Amino acid sequence: MRYMKDRNSQTIVFKYTVSGFVVGLLTVLFILIIDFFIKKISFSEIVDLHRNNPVYLILDLSPFVLAFYAYISSKKYANTSESLHSSLKYEFDKNQKIFRFVEKIRLGKIGADYKVQGSDDVLGQSILDLRDNLKNNIAEEEKRRNEDKQRNWVAEGLAKFGEILRTDTDNLEELTYRLISNLVKYINANQGALFVIEDENEADKHIKMTACYAYERRKYADKRVEWGEGTIGTAILEQETIFVTDVPKSYVHITSGLGEATPGCVLVVPLKFNDEVHGVIEIGAFQVIEKYIVEFVEKVAESVASTISNVKINTRTAKLLKESRLQAETLAAQEEQMRQNMEELQATQEEAARQSEKFVSFTNSVNHTLIRAEYENDGTLIYANTKFLKKLGYDKNSDVEGKNISMFINEKDKTWFNKLWDTLADGGKHFEGDMKHVTKQGRDLWTMSTYTCMRRDDGSVEKILFLAIDTTDQKKESLDYLGQINALNRSTIKVDFLPTGDVLECNQKFIDLMEYPVFELKEKSIFDFVDKSDLNKLKEIWDKVAQGKAWEGTLRQRTKEDKDIWVRVSLSAVRDMYDDIAKIICIGKDETKEKLMEIETKKQTELLKKQEEALQQSKVDLKAQLKQAREEVKQQFKEIEKVQKRTELTLQGASDAIITFDQDGVIKFFNKAAEELWEIERNIVIGRSMTKLFPDDNYEDDFINSILDTKSEKIVGERKEINIKSKSGEDISVIIILSVARLEGEITYTAFIQNISVDFF
Repeated sequence: MRYMKDRNSQTIVFKYTVSGFVVGLLTVLFILIIDFFIKKISFSEIVDLHRNNPVYLILDLSPFVLAFYAYISSKKYANTSESLHSSLKYEFDKNQKIFRFVEKIRLGKIGADYKVQGSDDVLGQSILDLRDNLKNNIAEEEKRRNEDKQRNWVAEGLAKFGEILRTDTDNLEELTYRLISNLVKYINANQGALFVIEDENEADKHIKMTACYAYERRKYADKRVEWGEGTIGTAILEQETIFVTDVPKSYVHITSGLGEATPGCVLVVPLKFNDEVHGVIEIGAFQVIEKYIVEFVEKVAESVASTISNVKINTRTAKLLKESRLQAETLAAQEEQMRQNMEELQATQEEAARQSEKFVSFTNSVNHTLIRAEYENDGTLIYANTKFLKKLGYDKNSDVEGKNISMFINEKDKTWFNKLWDTLADGGKHFEGDMKHVTKQGRDLWTMSTYTCMRRDDGSVEKILFLAIDTTDQKKESLDYLGQINALNRSTIKVDFLPTGDVLECNQKFIDLMEYPVFELKEKSIFDFVDKSDLNKLKEIWDKVAQGKAWEGTLRQRTKEDKDIWVRVSLSAVRDMYDDIAKIICIGKDETKEKLMEIETKKQTELLKKQEEALQQSKVDLKAQLKQAREEVKQQFKEIEKVQKRTELTLQGASDAIITFDQDGVIKFFNKAAEELWEIERNIVIGRSMTKLFPDDNYEDDFINSILDTKSEKIVGERKEINIKSKSGEDISVIIILSVARLEGEITYTAFIQNISVDFF
């Protein structure tokens, strides 16, 4: 190629040089022809002209001059042409390489390479940069797609396991199996197990496997892991996830319940919720579990922990409720007084709510009417108004200013209050609520308080403002009323009805009495609990109560099992702030036992009358038959007298001392009259032996000895006069009669005791 270029250049130079020489020669010949034929100059004259005039000599040399000039010009032209040609070919080759590189990129071959042709190859460098940018964009796009895929996978998984946790919480073992089996499948693992902490017995605190799943099959295992043992115990104690990729072959047999194969990696995630661990999820897989899957399992573990926590709380609550229900006893109450207390409590609460609204709405405008103080961030008091000093029992500002707020806080409240103050000092949310302070005299001062941060222009806390109103009297009344309401709920039946008769709220005693589940009671009305024969009477009573008239009496009602019960109730209407009837409160006491005894007494009385009439009408001639008939009548009279006496003493209620104890001599009931008689409180003797009331072991009376001796037969149905000793040592003469009740193999005795120094039979 180089040879061809040189040859072309020589040809051009030769052609131009010859052409220049020919043009110069033709010019000289043209002048000579003019001289010869037009001017008629002879050859000798031309020679003389050339000899005498140097111009002609120069003219004669013109072919050589033109040839030399053509040579120089053609040489320069050839060099320029050759340089231009080389440059064009270089650009053409470079563009071809760029074109092929761009074509490869267009076809998706991002890995294609291109070598920059020099520092002036700006286009090539730009396309190379474009290729690198495309590579980066494709890599980032791939990374983004993978991240989106992972996020979608995590979101779908959380939704799936959230649905499992919402729909299956009755059976813990089935719930944990569904969780671990679905989790193993979802993350493409091979084995999994779920362990739950068993901590009801502090002396035997351990970890129990509740579900195990491996190789697409359910594994039934009753594995127990001791507290702090193995990887599972470590994860619970440290409350951190453990991820092991180098698993020893003996791992499964030592610390895991995952099956017979050794996994390639093991993931142990504690079930932690609110900084409390409830168990562990253990996952085994042959392939290494990716980080986002580990984070997903941790999120699922947190949801599982929350559900297990709620299940435990519900179980414990149900257990406590059952225990409370078994221990509850019926106590006599003053219904009308309690109703008034409830109305007063409601009025107090409404008044407190109205005052709270006023304080929030008009704090700035009535600041001078409130207790006010200002503190530094460290709790140092820098200002206190007169009300602050007066309420806290100080005489002047110098007594409190410069002192720390801790001097006004009870020692028992300092732990939570210090946390509250740290939050305020850091610019946290303001505090608003009940606050108890300690006065200079050591008394409690209850206030409705507000602690608010006062900020500088840059947002930092300058000081903390305290505003409050004295609610000590209202707080004491509120606590008293709340205690009365709780006592009322524990001792009596309480139901809130809408004016239409629909059940609004009810306590546990009403639920136990009616034998309905709570959700069924909420769909009932008071008219659903009475027999049709009593419906019209109840409607008349209800209409009067709904108009604001209170009613008190006994209602016959029917339980879910269609049993008749009798309840002594007090119905009272409660009005709202517009003086409209908002609801009707029913306070009641179960009198079914007394009513049934009354009915039984009537039946026995009627039976006695019939037997007497039959005896009067019967005439027996034989003396033996007459004697036998008299003995039978006499025995029946004795039995009737016993029933009448027992019924009479039972119906006397709280007027006489009544003590109930079981066959082991343990006191179950001890009424108010008994407390006054023995001068001892019932909570001291309930659950204690009868020897607490008769401490002297040398009683000569067989009746008392039979009561104290759990193995001897009790003297039932006979009235005895005995002497007892009060707590002060005073001898008291009483009459006592003992009754027995047998129910499903259990025997209870009731002693009816009358102080004969007060009232004689």
